[in-house]
Amino acid sequence: MRLALLVALWLVMTSAGAADNVLLVQMQPGGRYLVWHTEGESELSDDEVMELEMAARPGGGEEMQTSAGPARAYETSDGVTISLPAAKNDKSVLIDRDSCGHIRLWHAAGSTNLSDDEITDIVMSALPEGGKRLTLGGYHVKAFITKLGVTATLWKVPAK
Repeated sequence: MRLALLVALWLVMTSAGAADNVLLVQMQPGGRYLVWHTEGESELSDDEVMELEMAARPGGGEEMQTSAGPARAYETSDGVTISLPAAKNDKSVLIDRDSCGHIRLWHAAGSTNLSDDEITDIVMSALPEGGKRLTLGGYHVKAFITKLGVTATLWKVPAK
């Protein structure tokens, strides 16, 4: 029990200092990339997300009022996307669930902005168990192939 508590405390402490440290990259028609971020301005509660997820339809479910303003959920080939038209930048989120069914949201806008060339390098390095560590700008990056696309874990290069 103590070990689980210590691990949970460590995760909270490390995640608080690491904003937008994982990206999800999805290939789009024409060779473009859609990049989702772990952190974004649009905050929704798990209850709001689950309610929207249940109402999702291919053409869009019923619009609902949320803590982030009006929202509508869409079923897509990648899962469920929630549209947030009142948001300043982060106008949509993608719902992901881990192997235990816990909700994870991927945000359309975040603080990490990489060039198309850097994203291409990340995608090309990805392997299911994690590809070779890259250094891009001020970040070290390790990329993984997942069911939704390529996830890239980023961490700052330590100052020398």
